[in-house]
Amino acid sequence: MKTKSQISAYILRGAAAALLFSCVVIALSSAINLPGRHPTVPASQNDAASGVNAQENAASVVASSIRRKQTLTFADRVAYQRAIEEVYWRHRIWPKANAGPKPPLDGVMSHEAIEKNVEGYLRNSQALEDYWQRPITPDQLQREVERIATHTKQPGVLRELFAALGNDPFVIAECLARPVLAERLITELYAHDQRFHGELKRRAEAELLTHRSVTRMKQTCGTYSEVEWIK
Repeated sequence: MKTKSQISAYILRGAAAALLFSCVVIALSSAINLPGRHPTVPASQNDAASGVNAQENAASVVASSIRRKQTLTFADRVAYQRAIEEVYWRHRIWPKANAGPKPPLDGVMSHEAIEKNVEGYLRNSQALEDYWQRPITPDQLQREVERIATHTKQPGVLRELFAALGNDPFVIAECLARPVLAERLITELYAHDQRFHGELKRRAEAELLTHRSVTRMKQTCGTYSEVEWIK
């Protein structure tokens, strides 16, 4: 049974998420020049429906923008990736044990490293299409943006990331959501793909049938190690 303090905590967390989502709607709406809307409903109804309307509007705004025929060059993606890394580095705590001052981003991350990050998520996206026939769709990107906005634990940092990407829904989807989504999808698909793991699994199962006891497991071709637990 939940206590009053627990229920209050849930309400506060929900309110914080709704507030961030509303901020996202405002930022994204401004970015694509949506006309202002002034619903003529009573104030009490307007307050009650604000959370639902915010989520519906956010979904509509992001979806319409992502589906536009826009493109980003590789150089564009690298520039946006650097902007993202700048935000992350700005919030990285510099240990007091370090004698010198915190260096700029260029001092810890080269241009080549940023390019490799971009190449990595583009390669993952292409692999999803080539190996699994599962290209990332606009709807998936939309849901990923919504997930990020709803579940972030650092709303202030997220707002800075959006601002660094010009509050452009398409850029946010491509340069912030796509890398995360592509990595998650390819990790899940690869982990269960028998084309990559089927032969290894069959070989391991065959050896376990041959060497059934723990003492005989040392004879398997795989890496064998023992851990002794002392009570």
